[in-house]
Amino acid sequence: MSVDFTVAIPTYNGESRLPKVLERLRTQKKVDDFCWEIIIVDNNSTDATAKLIHEYQANWDHHVPLRYYFEPEQGLAFARQRAVKEAQGEFVGFLDDDNHPNPNWVSEAYKFGKQHPLCGAYASQIQGCFEVEPSEHLKQIIFYLAITERGYEPLLYEPRKNGFPPGAGLVVRRQVWNNYVPSRLFLVGRVGSSMLAGEDAEALLYIHRAGWEIWYNPAMEIEHIIPSWRLEKNYLISLMRGIGLSRYHLRMLLLENWQRPFAFFIYILNDLRKLTSHFIHYRAVIESDIVAACEMERLLATFMSPFYLGKIKIKRFFKM
Repeated sequence: MSVDFTVAIPTYNGESRLPKVLERLRTQKKVDDFCWEIIIVDNNSTDATAKLIHEYQANWDHHVPLRYYFEPEQGLAFARQRAVKEAQGEFVGFLDDDNHPNPNWVSEAYKFGKQHPLCGAYASQIQGCFEVEPSEHLKQIIFYLAITERGYEPLLYEPRKNGFPPGAGLVVRRQVWNNYVPSRLFLVGRVGSSMLAGEDAEALLYIHRAGWEIWYNPAMEIEHIIPSWRLEKNYLISLMRGIGLSRYHLRMLLLENWQRPFAFFIYILNDLRKLTSHFIHYRAVIESDIVAACEMERLLATFMSPFYLGKIKIKRFFKM
């Protein structure tokens, strides 16, 4: 029997988080009319993730197959690529190991894909479930924590206006991904102490450039579990740095080759203007105001992005 939908869960040291996700998937509703599967991609974990999943498999009494794969190359981009390679479904829905899907997430995800044949990828509505409730001031930037609430009607993404959704809760057409997303992305995800981000957006840019639509589907609801340490200043500053440093590469992918040399100078000048303006307005509170400090870090990293990424490209070239 062919598989219609694959739920793919990339995980790194997810031993303590995966049971709740699997329990949510075990109790999905309205899934009797199509065939689906669950795959776990262990991205080089050092805890007992493998042992946990093998125990689940030995006692798995659900009709939906539960499969496990080990991906030794560190980085979320590699784990997602492995997931698509191993998936059998027409659609592949990505869940992070801290994403708790609502009971109808799988059925709504499959239904939306079948109803929108021009859609190459589509995102979930993601609500934050915070261990410690963020302040009203901090809520200005929590969308950077993969919180996606864009209303209660489906929305077509226009990348030049509203960017792209996060990879958590994202569903892609497997064949579209295989046809247009490179097997090795330039942005590979946060690895070790590096918080360089943007691997999700890079994959979606390739899908968008191939002419496929990117949508937001609010009927696919997910709770994103956010521990208190993700609201701490050091983490948020590091997160903003990674977002900013990846910016230049993503910008260039939106442009034609002939536009890129001209855009380089335009972006440099505009980013410098924004950075200077922010510093002048908030210099007195940057040390004490976490939101101002985070925005300063993002703007500074965005300005440095072409030089930082150029250095990475040179290093990778000489390693070949």
